[in-house]
Formats: sequence, structure tokens, C-alpha cells
Amino acid sequence: MSASSEPVAPTPPAHSDRLSVTRHRIRLAGRDVAYTATCGTLVLREAAEKDGKAEGEQARASVFFVAYTVDGATPEKRPVTFSFNGGPGSSSVWLHLGLLGPKRVALDDEGRAPPPPGILVDNEFSLLAESDLVFIDPVGTGYSRMVEGQKVDEFHDYRRDVESVGEFIRLYCSRYGRWASPKHLIGESYGTTRAAALAGHLLERYGLYLNGLMLVSCALDFASLRFEANNDLPAVLFLPTYAATAWYHQKLAPDLQAKPLKALLGEVEAFAAGEYLQALFQGNRLPRASRDAVAEKVARYCGLSPDYVRRAGLRIDIHRFCKELLRAEGKTVGRLDSRFTAIDRDSAGEHFEFDPAYAEIYGAYSAAMNDYVRRTLQFVSDSPYEVLKGLYLKWGWKDFANRYASVGEPLRRALAMNPHLRVYVANGYFDLATPHFASDYTFDHLDHDGRFRENFTVEYFDAGHMMYVHRPSLGRLAASLAAFVKAA
Repeated sequence: MSASSEPVAPTPPAHSDRLSVTRHRIRLAGRDVAYTATCGTLVLREAAEKDGKAEGEQARASVFFVAYTVDGATPEKRPVTFSFNGGPGSSSVWLHLGLLGPKRVALDDEGRAPPPPGILVDNEFSLLAESDLVFIDPVGTGYSRMVEGQKVDEFHDYRRDVESVGEFIRLYCSRYGRWASPKHLIGESYGTTRAAALAGHLLERYGLYLNGLMLVSCALDFASLRFEANNDLPAVLFLPTYAATAWYHQKLAPDLQAKPLKALLGEVEAFAAGEYLQALFQGNRLPRASRDAVAEKVARYCGLSPDYVRRAGLRIDIHRFCKELLRAEGKTVGRLDSRFTAIDRDSAGEHFEFDPAYAEIYGAYSAAMNDYVRRTLQFVSDSPYEVLKGLYLKWGWKDFANRYASVGEPLRRALAMNPHLRVYVANGYFDLATPHFASDYTFDHLDHDGRFRENFTVEYFDAGHMMYVHRPSLGRLAASLAAFVKAA
């Protein structure tokens, strides 16, 4: 790999773009591909007013991005894919260096990182073979910041986040001549929330119609994910993933343990959507004998004791499950990927000390990204690259005041207005952050008659939230995304 430009020297915060352009080569799909990497910040500006009068435009935020474009391609024939992760508060590093970009973090086949520091290798699975790529760090993540003098957390809100990322996409398409290109979005976790909202926002605000939407580990309907009193949906929708986790860790009865994972999940999903849901619906009217029978079945499927299930009111909170399944061994299982385990200081608690799955890869991705940006992409900044900040702790939800956030309706409306839009959905069987059964539930309720089902392609993987850390899943997911982009 070669680089043709000099590093960009650190400068004080300014209201101007800062870009570094480097050129590289990689072998993809049996051929050498020359590509250009554009790395840096674009300033977002908005109309300013004083005393009710327009006063031009005011710089509000500086958005960091990394774009890869294949040299010599015709823009109107070459797709471009905009990518971001979730949180809210995550940079785009995970999809960038885990799945899509020309470089990826080296992990073993199961997704475990080698001893630090993290290293990068050429990514033979990169979507760059089929599409140019633009990785966006929303304001407050990566190197993206509010400009000096602006309110620090202004864009840490559902609506403002969608508007700012949408404005960046519009600006990039205008600056780099991509309005005539086929356009795709890919988001992961809260990035799917953002992507679904953007599908409608870009269409209605700018007339920017998308060809494809790729959703990795869906979080579109938060009612299906929030364990709260009198919300029984998560208890039902998480149960199959509890069963998959118990199966993986060999905690089920021998007859269940002997079943292939998909056969087991089919059985558990039928129970969850039938007898279990009906029992929870009855609340305290459920007869004692029926309660005990249901507790026995729930315990049998999730690897816990019937007594524990009864004491939990038949509803197993995710954090309790992560602590309880392997409590006798002094271990907790991961939320992002329940294949992974760790040891907490206190094995008697109800909440893990840290997520074992996140801890496994965080250091490798952070070190690799910080080194890659400076040394290879030649963008230099003394600010910390914010891999993942806890912005979700104070995230604004004004659009969904007094109700659960849900972006199924914006997506349905986008599909109705743009029937050419295709949607790809990837789910991990060991994902306890956004379980596959909750994702299925969301799309089963997207509309009343299922007329948009033909627009969707849904696949499942034997891994967790970031299924691409699992080498077999990485290869299959990458092939599916390439085929999707090509077809769309």
C-alpha cells in the first residue's frame, strides 16, 4: 500500500474543512483494485438569524468521515454506500474495520482478539468490490465535534441526529458528484434506527431516494427491547436467544442439547409466541398450576431453575439472565455476543461489571483505528478518537415523548413512496442486545397486510450483535451484502 499525500498538521478548532487524500491498492475478487481514501472533516452549516432576520449561514458542527472510491469508475454507474454504527454514541469503526472497509481488525475465527495492540490486515471481504464506501461518525463520536461556541450536545437527540447525518449525506453527494449514483445506507444497532429514519428523511427533505437499506442487528421498535413493568414483549422476544445461549454453553437438558440450533429455536419460538405469551397476558389471573407449568417450560428452555423463573414472575430480565446462567461457575455471559464470558468481582449480583463481548474487541479496534487514521490515512488530530461514548445515557427523544421510540412507520412510509427500495436484515442468534425474534416481530408488524415483504431479505447468523467478528459469519454476511448491492 502506498500513500501520496503528507500528513495534515494539527490545527486549532476551525470553521473549515480538513481533508487528507491518499491512494492505495488491494486485491478483491481476484483482481487488483486501485482506490482513493478521503479522510477528514466537513463542516455542517445552518441558516442563522438575529432579531428574526436571516444572517447567512453559521457553522454548527464538524463531521469526521472516511470515504473510499475506486479509481477510474464512472460515478453514475458506481454505487455508494453510507455507513454508521449505533449507540447512540458509537463511531463507525465497527462496520468500517470489521466488515466493509478495505482493512479489518485481525481476530481469530471465533472473534477473539490477539494480545494487544490490535493489528489490521487486508479485508478480502470488503464491500468496496461492489460499492464505494463512506463511513460517517455522528457528532460527538470519532473526531466529529460541535464547532467552538456551539452547544456541545445539540445533536445528541433523535431528530437532530437524523438531520445532521442527512445533511452530511446531501453535502457529500453534492460535493463529490454522487447524486446520479445508486445509493445505499447500512447501519448497525442504533444505526438501524438512524437508517430507517433517514430513509424517510432523505426522501422527503431532499428528494434523495435510496436503492438499498442494510440493517445489521435491528433496533427499530424499542418496546420490544425495554424490560419495564407491564411491558411483556421483551420477556417473550428474548426467550429464543436465552435458549440459544444456554444451548451454546451446554446448559440445557440432553434432549434439547442434542437438537440442531435452528430446530431448537423453532420449538422455543412457537412456545414463546403461543403458550408463554398467553400466560403472561393473564397476569395474576393465571392459575397457580398453569404458572408452575409455564415456569418449568421457561426454565427448561433457558437453562435456569424453575424456582428462579417463578421468583422472577416468569419474566427474565436480560441482565439477570447474563448473571444467572453461569453463576455457579462464577461467570457472566455477554450482552452483545452471549458466546463470550467473563468473571466479575461479585458473582452474586444482578448486573455484569462489563460486557464480556465488548471487552474482548474494544482494545483491538481502538488501537487499530487510531494508528490507521494517522499513519495510513494521514489525518492527524490531538483530540481523542471517541470509539464509543455514553451519549445514550442523556439522548433526547422529544419525537417520542411519553411513548416507546419506534421508526417502523418512517420506514413503511419510505417504502410506500419509493417501492424500489430494498431492505436487507442481518440477525445474530447470540445477540442479547437486539434479539432476532424481536427483529422478526418488528417487521411482522411493519404494515397490516404484509405487502412490503417482497422488499425484504432476512438472514440469521451463528454469532452475536457484531456477527462479522465470527469468521464464518463474516464471509457469509459479506457475500450477502455484495449480492444485495449488485441486485439493488
